Amino acid sequence: MHRNASPLSLFLLGAGVFLLVLAPLLVWYVQPQAKRTPIDTDTTTVFTGTGSYFDTGEVKTVTGKEITITRQVRGDVAESLKSGHAVWDVSTSVDRKESLPASDPRDALQWTLERWVTDRYTNEPVHCCEETPRFDGEAYLKFPFDVERRAYRWWDGTLGGVVRLDYAGRKKIQGYEGYLFKGTVEPTRTGERQVPGVLVGESDTPQILAEEWYSNSGIELVVDQRTGRIINAAIGPKKTLRAPGSSKDAVTLLESERVEFTEETQKKQVELASADSDRLALLSGTAPAGAVGGGLVLTAAGLVLVIRGRRTEPEAPNTHMMTKLPT
Repeated sequence: MHRNASPLSLFLLGAGVFLLVLAPLLVWYVQPQAKRTPIDTDTTTVFTGTGSYFDTGEVKTVTGKEITITRQVRGDVAESLKSGHAVWDVSTSVDRKESLPASDPRDALQWTLERWVTDRYTNEPVHCCEETPRFDGEAYLKFPFDVERRAYRWWDGTLGGVVRLDYAGRKKIQGYEGYLFKGTVEPTRTGERQVPGVLVGESDTPQILAEEWYSNSGIELVVDQRTGRIINAAIGPKKTLRAPGSSKDAVTLLESERVEFTEETQKKQVELASADSDRLALLSGTAPAGAVGGGLVLTAAGLVLVIRGRRTEPEAPNTHMMTKLPT
């Protein structure tokens, strides 16, 4: 009597071993590959609010007007593949109601074009690929993966510098919970602009290099913890002109107490964050745990069947008819 392994036992054993090998691969290889900043991004976020801006037609600051900020982010896939980093081109326009839809950025109150390059794993700035301007900080268009409850250094493009954003608890946006970060920007000189002297109270000077000043009364960002995607943003920007050496604002170029993601933008960002977060959660926890559990069960079942085998009757010895040859 002897034992033979059945096809079922071998199948169960093989499937179990496969799942046990798959589990660490999901954790150590697949999941880190998934936790990378995308290079083929193509998104548009829109902020709206009410405030003031300098109307060049009326040559004065008008108040109580609708302000819209539109930001378009497109990944340069070819340059990203070549460099190994995430290369994003970012167009930002600030529009009054009359200049929308913003078919020509030259009609906007303000328009900027930037190139943002980051490490796809850490989200740290990478200074290459014709990046402009030179960025710093830990966060800008997104936060790093696995956001922590601590202060972050956030790049403010208008300031041209880094702002400290402090963790301020949790907040739900469209029913989806994220981490809330807050910060402010004190009045800071950011540059200069040639304007008629009379505009800043220097009527004796036809043209003057006025000082540009910027502040922000409240920066609020709500961030998805797992992906670092910003699901809501609100800012309170103020841009002014001052006469050289003056400590007082002479002209308000742009001001709003609060400009915030539209409801449509919030819903879209939440949808993207939720989908990406669920996928990462599956790869980092659910799938490996399931693979280990299933692998142990199948391997154990396969081993039991292999050990028990299939009992068969012993083979009967061969018998041969012996014929006596005549002599």
